[in-house]
Amino acid sequence: MEAFFRTHTYLVEHTNAPVRRMLMDEINWDERMIGIKGTRGVGKTTFLLQYAKENFAPNDRKCLYVNMNNFYFQGRGIADFAGEFYKNGGNVLLIDQIFKEPNWSKELRLCYEKYPQLKIIFRGSSVMHLKEENPELNGIVKSYNLRGFSLREYINLVAGTNFRPYTLDEVLRDHEHITRHILPEVSPGKYLKEYLHHGFYPFFLEHRNFSENLLKTMNMMTEVDILLIKQIELKYLTKIKKLFYQLAVDGPKAPNISQLAIDIETSRATVMNYIKYLAEARLINIIYPVGQEFPKKPGKIMMHNPNLIYAIYPIRVEEQDVMETFFVNSMWKDHKINQSNKDNCYTVDENKEFRICDATGNAKIRMNPDTIYARYNTEIGKGNQIPLWLLGFLY
Repeated sequence: MEAFFRTHTYLVEHTNAPVRRMLMDEINWDERMIGIKGTRGVGKTTFLLQYAKENFAPNDRKCLYVNMNNFYFQGRGIADFAGEFYKNGGNVLLIDQIFKEPNWSKELRLCYEKYPQLKIIFRGSSVMHLKEENPELNGIVKSYNLRGFSLREYINLVAGTNFRPYTLDEVLRDHEHITRHILPEVSPGKYLKEYLHHGFYPFFLEHRNFSENLLKTMNMMTEVDILLIKQIELKYLTKIKKLFYQLAVDGPKAPNISQLAIDIETSRATVMNYIKYLAEARLINIIYPVGQEFPKKPGKIMMHNPNLIYAIYPIRVEEQDVMETFFVNSMWKDHKINQSNKDNCYTVDENKEFRICDATGNAKIRMNPDTIYARYNTEIGKGNQIPLWLLGFLY
């Protein structure tokens, strides 16, 4: 136990979260069992340690961070370890990589029943269905999703600003006023270009090649988050990776499931399952027409965020594709996105029609008063024409 406390103290003392994430204030910390999900690389471990740093002194033995990667846990279950911590005065146990424990959900249930004053905050993977696949956790776990940086968080970090988030209703109603407040301090266009390339994942701050780091992370998403957690045999890994690459190269469009099945030599049903797993790993976004969902054929598949486009296929990056990907990724935290029946258009919350378009484009667009035009290559808007970058301030 002493070794774990020494590691905890060191990690908390050396944790320096560059941006305080909004999720920290959205979580009900009074819950006894809290799950933090999110895609690999968005800072879940840092988030756990930041919670410890904000609420406990580094050497306070009421709080302990442990990582299930430690070989020690090959011979000891979570409940037994938590019991010792609890009996010695422990109040809050932070558990990283919880899925590495084979019976983790049953062990958590045991903790909940045996140690009524113990709070457990654990970090899982985005592909884990905490309650659906683990009925023993129903009613006892509250789960939250940590996302990558928004454009707002990226600008605040890089430019040293302190802009607040805006709701979609605020943006639609007051975008002209909001931009007049932001533009004197920063030029969003400059930061948007950087953000699209490398701003979603916090590890852009590390002194390593970002694209190489992201490619490594993407491989871990397929090899660990999909294969290990979904219990898929290793021999199918190449099929999943080939499918992901094919979807990336094709760009945002309706997938040809039959052709993809031929390309990766498997059945249509398996292709659909793999697509679902890739979406759960936050590698792609699946867009359906209004009223449809899995296992129906998707209306459109796109990369989860623009950084992935530049990393996986930098040879051919279409600006329109990148901007639509940015739009969907910025919106889906709090909004439902569906495929519209028109090109470059999306239905938001089933009642708002958005069109993503280039403000400098030559094509004449007949403006429809019922459509919201999210325009890129401009920093200002007017009426139902809003600057696309401002949607990066939704969280």
